[in-house]
Amino acid sequence: MHVKTGDTVVVLSGKDKGKQGKVLEVSPKENKVIVEGINVVSKHVKPRRAGETGGILKVEGPMHACKVMLVCPKCGKPTRLAHKLNADGTKQRVCKKCGETF
Repeated sequence: MHVKTGDTVVVLSGKDKGKQGKVLEVSPKENKVIVEGINVVSKHVKPRRAGETGGILKVEGPMHACKVMLVCPKCGKPTRLAHKLNADGTKQRVCKKCGETF
């Protein structure tokens, strides 16, 4: 996956095109992400216990990871990722626009 939990992303297509948000959850098996404030859907909830209220909740729905692009924390622009191998064999993410590692 090109995004991780906590990354800031911009939506490339769909009803929320152009909006930015923070990644709340990543599901690599399904190739989907949940972004804060993006793809908000109505969820009907039944009361499960006595005294609990049901109703219609607004929650973020999952969307395909290919519809989001990472926003570089250094330059603030949407960018693709490059990877740089360190001497000890670990990978670092690199911004294609400004060249900074993060």
